[in-house]
Amino acid sequence: MENKKELRSWLDDLKLSHPLVIAGPCSAETEEQVLRIANQLKDTDVNYFRAGIWKPRTRPGMFEGVGALGLKWLQKVKAETGMKIATEVANAAHVKLALEHDVDLLWVGARSTVSPFIVQEIADALEGTDKIVLVKNPVNPDLSLWLGAIERLAKANIKKLGVIHRGFSTYEKTKYRNNPEWQLAIELQTKFPDLPIINDPSHITGRRDMIFDVSQTALDLNFDGLMIETHDDPDNAWSDASQQVTPKVLVQIMKDLKIRKETDPETEYNKSLDNLRAQIDIVDNQIIELLGKRMKAADGIGALKKQKNVAVLQSKRWNEILGKMVLEGESKGLSEEFILKMFKAIHQESINHQEKIINS
Repeated sequence: MENKKELRSWLDDLKLSHPLVIAGPCSAETEEQVLRIANQLKDTDVNYFRAGIWKPRTRPGMFEGVGALGLKWLQKVKAETGMKIATEVANAAHVKLALEHDVDLLWVGARSTVSPFIVQEIADALEGTDKIVLVKNPVNPDLSLWLGAIERLAKANIKKLGVIHRGFSTYEKTKYRNNPEWQLAIELQTKFPDLPIINDPSHITGRRDMIFDVSQTALDLNFDGLMIETHDDPDNAWSDASQQVTPKVLVQIMKDLKIRKETDPETEYNKSLDNLRAQIDIVDNQIIELLGKRMKAADGIGALKKQKNVAVLQSKRWNEILGKMVLEGESKGLSEEFILKMFKAIHQESINHQEKIINS
């Protein structure tokens, strides 16, 4: 698939003065709940009202959605509020029902994107549709798999395509529910700069108090919009309660984040500068995370040395590490002076950690 300006035609045609916003409850629970939330969002910057109808849960026994009945509720939302509607589809049967109920925007979930078989089934069912189809990143950080899903849909003559960045599962516990792996999303943008990309801070964070910061980072990285789960009583939501915000909070978030599209040179300069600074902030946070992991390993070494009564400083190994890192740094365009200063500081911190354990 080649990058073409036409990829963003559907988004440009909306003529928005703010980022695209897709919002609504994680799950459609009752007709009253769906209509109540929709009516609170209808006069805001929300462009598409979303609600999960079929919910692919990690384990059985959890609430798995109301099913096709919920599509009638979404139709009522469109009729009563004039808002366009959106939901997730995971197989051909879902696609058929969603199209019959005139759903305006469909997305392929992360658990579906991991399987080319599922994506192909959905692509076949959607072939030639004029609906907007977005693809969430796969659960695992695999750019080829993500792009492969888009390519299958493009080959099915689906013109209105885009992606949703919802973060990636990781075995290690982090402050995120799904690690954003921003660099992967940036690489996708680099390959296909005209393919609309939407950020899903709800699934990245898993916590409503972090949604604003992740949303701001996404907009600084030139994302085209946000998908934010919104519920009028989030603490009692039937699914993903901790990551949903109220309509009132959503309105405030959008007010604080709003970025107007302008074309003067100064605005373009600041936009590019914000983008690059956001990338630096992301990498800096990754450096801190990695240094924290390194010091945990140093703590483990300190405990072993204390157990065996071994000296903290092992000069031979240190010199081997330093020589190797100088060569690695040179291959990345980093000066020997910088590498020596940085790793000497890291080494000293490791020694401090080990000595603290040995002397405790």
